Amino acid sequence: MGEIVITAGTRTPMGNYGGSLKGVGLTDMAGHAARACVARSGIAAEAIDHMVFTTTVPTDRDTLFAARVVGIKSGIPESAGALAVVRACASGLQAILSAGQQVESGHSRLALAGGAECYSRAPHAVAGARWGLGRGPAALEDTLDWAYRCPFSQEYMGETAENLAEDFGHSREAMDEWGAMSQARAAAAIDSGFLARQIVPIEVPDGRGTRSFAVDEFPRRDATPEKLARLRPAFREGGKVTAGNSSGVTDGAGFVIVGDRAAMEAAGGTPQARLVDWHVVGVPARIMGHGPVPAIRGLLEKRGLKVSDIDYFEINEAFAVVNIHAERELGIPRDLHNLYGGGISLGHPPGLTGVRMCMTAIEHLRVTGGRYAVLSMCLGAGQGMAMLIERV
Repeated sequence: MGEIVITAGTRTPMGNYGGSLKGVGLTDMAGHAARACVARSGIAAEAIDHMVFTTTVPTDRDTLFAARVVGIKSGIPESAGALAVVRACASGLQAILSAGQQVESGHSRLALAGGAECYSRAPHAVAGARWGLGRGPAALEDTLDWAYRCPFSQEYMGETAENLAEDFGHSREAMDEWGAMSQARAAAAIDSGFLARQIVPIEVPDGRGTRSFAVDEFPRRDATPEKLARLRPAFREGGKVTAGNSSGVTDGAGFVIVGDRAAMEAAGGTPQARLVDWHVVGVPARIMGHGPVPAIRGLLEKRGLKVSDIDYFEINEAFAVVNIHAERELGIPRDLHNLYGGGISLGHPPGLTGVRMCMTAIEHLRVTGGRYAVLSMCLGAGQGMAMLIERV
């Protein structure tokens, strides 16, 4: 098989929960980002033969068919196929991997791969209403709440971060230090224009009209370890996990193009990175934040590589404890790890996060001339996932 390559990462800015993107339908937001991705690539839309799309919480009437709907809205041919995938927090990364697998198997030549979330529009549900409710009040359940609870214990994902911190002896101070650092790095990446190179502005409702939304709105420039230390634990009395060292709830959409290298170059695209390999593992759900450690370790062992061979690491900041745990267990240098902010400062919409991490790593390798980057994250319900890319 030919090389599997990636190009043209493009995303919307990320909006706060209940913020700038709450009035934009998910498939409209995703379609906008997908069209921009195709335009940026230099590849004619007619050359793209598949859409691979992910979203973890259906929000609008057309979301269950979102892969197909977004494909049509992106401008790729009606004859192109559409595939929806979900792998919890790694869903955006899975969209890229699934597109790569289709290319590797010869079932696709060029695919749009990406995802979106608009958690601000997550609906509520009334269980049992379909066949008739009994006497008395009926509970209105938040479907977004379902996404943030472990399916086995029903505890919030933040409780599993508390378990990881307790089991491995990670301190509140170290977690708050990481949280403040993430905010500072995101602010610097905004100011330098690094993040702007990923973003395509989008028109959002504003009063009776619209306005252009162009900058991630979640980062908090005034965050310091001292301020974060004053926050109360969010999940457990006397705990260590707070709003300041946890990922934020944000909305957004993003895409890359994945394809066979010869096909991409023939269509006028410029490959930016090669998709080398990936690795997925299961871990105990109660410490799901441990997932990146065996996932990265297994990936590097499979390829005969060491941590010192990797030029850059993007590990999703579901909680700060996930990152400091991976650093300690694997020996990852902090100056090669999440240099442009992450889930704590930018937010973590699972359908977008892996795509954002991929485009960030590709841009870092381009700017620095590095060769390899590893992308990894923990997954709710107990998994870890890692992907290796190489600069072209």
